[in-house]
Amino acid sequence: MPVLPPVAPKHPRRIEQLGRVRVDDYAWMKDDNWQAVMRDPALLRADIRAHLEAENAYTEALLASTKPLQAALFAEMRGRIKEDDASVPDPDGPFAYGLRFETGGQHPIYVRAPREGGPEQVLLDVDALAKGRAFFQVSAAEHSPDHALFAYAADDQGSEYYRIHIKDLATGETLADPVESATGGFAFSPDSAWLFWVWRDENGRSAKVFRRPVRGGAGSDVLVYEEEDEGMFVNVGVTAARGYIAISSGDHETSETRLIPAADPTAAPRVVEPRQVGLRYSVEEWDGRFVVLTNADGAVDYKLAWADPASPGRAGWRDLVPHQPGRFITGLVATKGHLARLERVDALNRIVVSERGSLVEHVIGFDEEAYDLSLEGGHEYDATRMRFVYQSPTTPRQWFDYDMVTRERALRKTQTIPSGHDPSAYVARRLHAAAADGAEAPITVLMRKDTPLDGSAPMLLYGYGAYGMAMEPTFSIRTLSLVDRGWIYAVAHVRGGSEKGWGWFLDGRKDKKPNSFTDFVACADALIAAGYARAGRIVAEGRSAGGMLMGAVANLRPDLWAGVIGGVPFVDVLNTMSDASLPLTPPEWPEWGDPLTDPAAYDLIAGYSPYDNVTAKPYPAVLATGGLSDARVTYWEPAKWVARLRAATTGDAPILLKMNMEAGHGGAAGRFDFLEEIALDYAFAIWAIERGWEKTPAA
Repeated sequence: MPVLPPVAPKHPRRIEQLGRVRVDDYAWMKDDNWQAVMRDPALLRADIRAHLEAENAYTEALLASTKPLQAALFAEMRGRIKEDDASVPDPDGPFAYGLRFETGGQHPIYVRAPREGGPEQVLLDVDALAKGRAFFQVSAAEHSPDHALFAYAADDQGSEYYRIHIKDLATGETLADPVESATGGFAFSPDSAWLFWVWRDENGRSAKVFRRPVRGGAGSDVLVYEEEDEGMFVNVGVTAARGYIAISSGDHETSETRLIPAADPTAAPRVVEPRQVGLRYSVEEWDGRFVVLTNADGAVDYKLAWADPASPGRAGWRDLVPHQPGRFITGLVATKGHLARLERVDALNRIVVSERGSLVEHVIGFDEEAYDLSLEGGHEYDATRMRFVYQSPTTPRQWFDYDMVTRERALRKTQTIPSGHDPSAYVARRLHAAAADGAEAPITVLMRKDTPLDGSAPMLLYGYGAYGMAMEPTFSIRTLSLVDRGWIYAVAHVRGGSEKGWGWFLDGRKDKKPNSFTDFVACADALIAAGYARAGRIVAEGRSAGGMLMGAVANLRPDLWAGVIGGVPFVDVLNTMSDASLPLTPPEWPEWGDPLTDPAAYDLIAGYSPYDNVTAKPYPAVLATGGLSDARVTYWEPAKWVARLRAATTGDAPILLKMNMEAGHGGAAGRFDFLEEIALDYAFAIWAIERGWEKTPAA
């Protein structure tokens, strides 16, 4: 007897906006009391819960035949994890700090040991704290500069409302009155007397920075800064030389920094340069001055400038590393004697080290078609070493300590793959796809050397393309489970990311957002033309804003895909961007446009919003996933999308929804529980290829 999908009832809601009218049949899936649901999922309206549970039951039933495959995929991926793993210790004063996992443990254990040798001290056992909880995650953990305290931010439901606790490391006791309703961002003042933290309001936005004595508890919090623009994200940190506490505000096109001298942590914050729309900058402290990373003066791919701490505003900025088009400066690590910057050229990273005083530079790079290089900042400003991580799609992560004086590198750790891994059995390639307007989109490909290039191999094509986030060519223990089955794994570096510089991002946002979608299709077409794939034997995957990409390409070219995986997909774009109460809507208007006030933005979004552009056609198999506590992409977005797709499709391929009823945007918190979710995704991909609905398309 066939398994029948849930049929979501239609309750048409007429929405009139800027003289335009749309009808939303599934608006009822959004609980009117959604803010309370984010904090307590048990409050979800009964009819909505029943529908989501029916969707989960349908997905479970339809994919029941893949259970052995899911188990095999999970076992393979877990077998590539060194279960009793540990980080490379990071020295700070008398101690070396790090984290480790125990065999079978889902969560890390934070530890330290005397730098000169001695017994380990457990600072925080997250595994123990998580026992008996459906969800538990520590997003940030840090010791105080005097090594007496340890603070951590914990979320026990996935809604990203964090509670910040402080432990006394001498007694092991957790202090009373933790910080409530925090974003998870916090910083100790350099004198270890104060904790600065960011408050999250009832709509899920970072709105205020407070300061409290580290042993003060509730009632001792003092407001330090209030962000009046609901479209700005707020965070707090400390400069590398520990001379300043820094409060940063910003959205996707504008930023502003305020500084508090470490010598006077109760002083009012002082703005470096007042915000100006389109001006982005961040501030680091080095060699008695500020180094400003900025896009000022037309520096699309950013430059570095000196600033005088006594008068740090833009009028006094002087070039340290001038802008060079195509060289995108993405980050800095400062030590007393050196400044290391991470920069990206043609989708590959390199590190450039400058000496204090002479400013003589040298470059750290690798000779491979596709690889990733990242900087890891340490605690010690006086150090002559820095740490970087090298990896590639074929090569597991390697941690190096690099002496910036002698230019010698020491390999501290190589990621262990217990089940074995032979990099020489695989090949990573960098291809390019020509878009209709002449842009060249990079593609990273991973495959076994013996995989034929005749179009017969199934392919998983991943994409994101938003917020200027680059999809780096990293090593993954997960993708090998597909590649070892003869699949080709590819990443389409579409516009909207920053793989080819900040201009690559600007060409894939706002009115140019459709470039992301057409780039992804162009990448698929190029892979087909080169023999790497065949239409109908590609599974497309993307998460979050990448889920928007998935919804758009499913509408544009459903014939290309055997399946589409939309992880926590941002697909209800027009409705979400028209609801100013949602956590991320005002901060997102610079990225997508404001359809509440701008008719052109409304029409643009209405033209590509995946949910609003579902029409009668044979859609490929779709797996959408969501999290009930997700404050970033709310649960009703994938639920509504699935309902509309299922009602519209003229084909036989199934449309599935898997809703995690106990997690948020990031899915399961445990390292093994998360792998079960990936195993489901990959089993769906294999199942979609094997079932092959594309061979008998509906008329």
